[in-house]
Amino acid sequence: MRTVIATSFTPTLDSGRARRTHGIVRALAGLGPVDLVYGAFGADEPDPAFERIAGLTMHRVERPGALQRLPAYARARLRRVPEDFARGVWPGVARRAAELSADPGTRVVAEGPVAAAALLGLASRREAVYDAHNLESTFRHRLDDAGMSQTDLERFERLLLNTFGESWMVSPADMEGAAALAPEARLRLVPNVVDVAAIEPVPPRADERKVLFVADLTYEPNRGAVRFLLEEAMPALWERAPEVELVVAGKGSDEIEADDPRVRPSGFVPDLRDVYLEAGAVAVPLLEGGGSPLKFVEALAYRVPVAATPRAAAGLEVRAGEHYAEGGTDGPSFAAALLEALDPAQGNPLAAAGRGLAEREYSIEALGERLAS
Repeated sequence: MRTVIATSFTPTLDSGRARRTHGIVRALAGLGPVDLVYGAFGADEPDPAFERIAGLTMHRVERPGALQRLPAYARARLRRVPEDFARGVWPGVARRAAELSADPGTRVVAEGPVAAAALLGLASRREAVYDAHNLESTFRHRLDDAGMSQTDLERFERLLLNTFGESWMVSPADMEGAAALAPEARLRLVPNVVDVAAIEPVPPRADERKVLFVADLTYEPNRGAVRFLLEEAMPALWERAPEVELVVAGKGSDEIEADDPRVRPSGFVPDLRDVYLEAGAVAVPLLEGGGSPLKFVEALAYRVPVAATPRAAAGLEVRAGEHYAEGGTDGPSFAAALLEALDPAQGNPLAAAGRGLAEREYSIEALGERLAS
């Protein structure tokens, strides 16, 4: 089947949102030709990884001026699309997607809430899919940079879920939340995935004394997670293991100000293998947010022991004590989970089981099988 995918961002690999798009595109391109329509926003050029996908054709839509965007923005606001999302609606994205999907046998996929808002008109006329990156109404209204109420978000998401013929949700928790919001909506579980086959797992850990945290720190839940590590979890860990270092990698991490020399901000790292090789454990201390964190899935694929909060694990088919060490939302509890993961006798069996789970459930191939059915 041919698929047309619309996204409001230049396709990159520098965020969880962007990497979800890459996973979806890769899986669908394995099932048939894919046209990716993208708004030229957020980066100058697509990541070369997209250009290497066989069967993919990309269609760039330039950003129009403010006056040209105004009618689309006004229509979105009349549909009660929250302002933050409505500002990203470009008429050219929807227009190009409609042109490419004129054949009724073509599948249309809107990547994320902004693209879905842009394609609302198209979805009301023909079958289309909304690929949700999160269930936004469960958390976004509580974020420091949010200007949206929970009521507005729920109304908007209900509109998307009821208008699109099918909605792809990231996690079982998001499936339940979406079903409660829109009982008549057709939902499918489509988890975040990584290219597990391309990730060579690291050797079993041999008492490496580095904790790794990988995240896009332009995203508020990740900023909250790193604050928790710096202010609570690592100080509690250092009381028992003062030699352990914390390596923070990812977009925006080079802006971290930390007085303790054991904290090593690394910035954005294009190839993360070296930092995973150094790590004795990976921390996923999310306290807020939705979906399933790709950094958790990636750590499983690299076969590095993971310490995570229940919130981080909620979106994945993982079990505490089998695939990862679970820590609570207070410093001493999470520090205890990190120490468990750092201990090779405890951490290596968790990591081996996690790699197996990633291969079965969170690989490109596994996602392709889901989408083919």
